[in-house]
Formats: sequence, structure tokens, C-alpha cells
Amino acid sequence: MINTTEQKIVDAAITSRRSIRAFLPTPVAREDIESLLDVAARAPSGTNTQPWKVYVLTGAVKERLSAEILRAHNDPEGGKKHAEEYPYYPTKWVSPYIDRRRKVGWDLYSLLGLTRENKSGMHAQHGRNYTFFDAPVGLIFTIDRIMEQGSWLDYGMFLQSIMIAARGRGLDTCPQAAFTPFHRIVTDVLQLPANEMLVCGMALGYADPDRIENTLVTEREPVSGFVKFVDE
Repeated sequence: MINTTEQKIVDAAITSRRSIRAFLPTPVAREDIESLLDVAARAPSGTNTQPWKVYVLTGAVKERLSAEILRAHNDPEGGKKHAEEYPYYPTKWVSPYIDRRRKVGWDLYSLLGLTRENKSGMHAQHGRNYTFFDAPVGLIFTIDRIMEQGSWLDYGMFLQSIMIAARGRGLDTCPQAAFTPFHRIVTDVLQLPANEMLVCGMALGYADPDRIENTLVTEREPVSGFVKFVDE
């Protein structure tokens, strides 16, 4: 039986999770990383398949991956050679999804003082994904190519569990699909086996409280907007 105090702790860990886009250089202890991943591995998966694989990047390897992806990101012609292996977003956007996407994008750019005309500024901000927003730890997630859609659903629960376990330790995260177009670079730098597909990346560390981009809190639909109670 969960008491009220425990409920508040769990709720706070979930509701305080945000995508942090500026981190302090403060190192994260390896034992804390191992501990939160151990907790997150209790996420449910169909018939206990546990389809997740995690690469924890720090130091020179993280810097090398960031440099190589940024080189491609900043090359107008070379960047065209890179594309996702799987469709994360719909090929045709409709309301309300496109409206929410646009709003969060412009809310962030407005905080940073970036206008629609400042293409170079927006490009540079997007490029910060590839330095893991200066977080001391970068996580790269892969899945075996033989796994199907159900295992990807399981993977989402695992990723959420990591982010919540991080909050319980005073850490912050930013899940990053931005890495997926550069899967070939990730594969090369990390020497991934051929059977593994890149799922996403994630920044992990301590949020910089003085950076304005970290004040962004995205809106959520009220329960009445997405829930229908069926009792007859």
C-alpha cells in the first residue's frame, strides 16, 4: 500500500521531468548512472524480452561523436546524405499535433531570442543536441533489428523509467531523437554491431539553473481532453 508521502514523491519525480537543454559540467558518478539504469531495467516488457541496449558516453568518446555529427550537421551538402532509419514523426502533419509541435518550437526560440528570420541561430541551437547540450553524460540507445513494434513500446517505458529514476537522484535529462539521422556516424564511432539499430540519444546531468532555455515548461492537455470514461 502506497501512503500519501510516497505518492507525492513519485508524482513529483514524474511532473518535474522536463527536457533540459543546458547542463552544468558537474560530473555524474558512475555508481549513480549504474543505479538508475538498474532501477529503470524494471520497466515492463512483453514476455520479459528486455529489448534495450545502452551505451554510456563520457570524455573523449562523447566529444568525438559530437564533433563528427556536428561536422555533418554543419555541412549543407554532406548533411543531405543522412536520414533516419525509421520514421519517428508522421509524414503528413495534421492538427492538433502540428500545432503543438510548432508552439513548443517557437516557445523555445522565443526564450532564446531567435526569430523566424534567424536561420543560422536556429541551426546552431539544433546543433546543441549533438553536444548533448553540454551534459557530462551522453546515452545512446539501440535495439536489435529483429524486434518488432511491441518491443519499441517497451523501449519507451524503459526510457521514461530512466528519466524518472534520474529525477529521484537530482539529475535531469533530455531525450533526443535528433541523433537518428546520423545513425551511420554513431555506428562507426561506437562500433555498433550490424544487428543493432539506433533508437535515440539522451543527455544526462545536472541542469544549469541560470540558463533561460531551462525555464521552458511545455503545456499538457487536461485529462478531459484525451480521456473518455466508458461505464455503460
